[in-house]
Amino acid sequence: MANARLSIATPGAEAIQLKGWLGAHKWLILRRISQFAILLLFLLGPWFDLWLVKGNLASSLTLDVLPLTDPYVLLQTLVAGMLPISTAFLGAAIVLGFYLIVGGRSYCSWVCPVNLVTDLASWARRKLNIKGSGVAIDKNTRYWMLGATLIVAMLSGSLAWELINPVSMMHRGIIFGMGFAWAVILAVFIFDLFVSKHGWCGRLCPVGAFYSLPGKLSVVRVTADKRAQCDDCMDCFVVCPEPQVIRPALKGEAKGIGPVIMAEHCTNCGRCIDVCAEDVFHYATRFANRAPRNAPKPTPPVVG
Repeated sequence: MANARLSIATPGAEAIQLKGWLGAHKWLILRRISQFAILLLFLLGPWFDLWLVKGNLASSLTLDVLPLTDPYVLLQTLVAGMLPISTAFLGAAIVLGFYLIVGGRSYCSWVCPVNLVTDLASWARRKLNIKGSGVAIDKNTRYWMLGATLIVAMLSGSLAWELINPVSMMHRGIIFGMGFAWAVILAVFIFDLFVSKHGWCGRLCPVGAFYSLPGKLSVVRVTADKRAQCDDCMDCFVVCPEPQVIRPALKGEAKGIGPVIMAEHCTNCGRCIDVCAEDVFHYATRFANRAPRNAPKPTPPVVG
């Protein structure tokens, strides 16, 4: 029991001992490289006059050839009664196609700059042993938020949500100067630190809610294919921003449930892979979700 408590207090400690620090942080490092590399591409233009990418996360043009459009922003635009240029539809189709492959909520863990803030709050929360206020926020609240942003766009005829969207504000702020964005980002940090664990990304953010929709069909998944090796240390549940997605795949063997995490809210972040000392988790595809066939084949009837 003492080992279990230590594991929860310091998730990944055993993984570091067995796999080394780099091995136990591989996917975290790759996520940070992805997030900072994307930011750098947008910063090259205004900072160094090297315009490989023009625009922002809402709408951009890469190498003056490849249009990319946030489909959530495009949807708000259409609901607001505005007609975007034709390349916006092409850009949104490209982005949706990409996330149908890699997982919709991969946006949240591999692209979104606010993830840096919420990850910091989660880390500080564990280090300082902050329990939070006990405020219970239903995880489906994010879908109500998503609906509300579309209603506001329809009634106002504008992209009103994007003016205060922490994701958009932080990205614009990093490029052009933070201004009021500091207050919004600080509010998200304090909310996650003191009020609700993974509260913004896991319960309120309409961007994550939107990207969970293509996540229902995405190909790339995390699988608990070595779930028989699980020693119930609970490290994966502690670090996962959406811990409810783990149990069906990890503990569903007796019910014939396959080992692949099929939940649309999985962010494909790789945290569970990093912290698991038993190497239970790996990246795979949705097509690997076959439950073990333990049942014996029926014996054919004897004739005569």
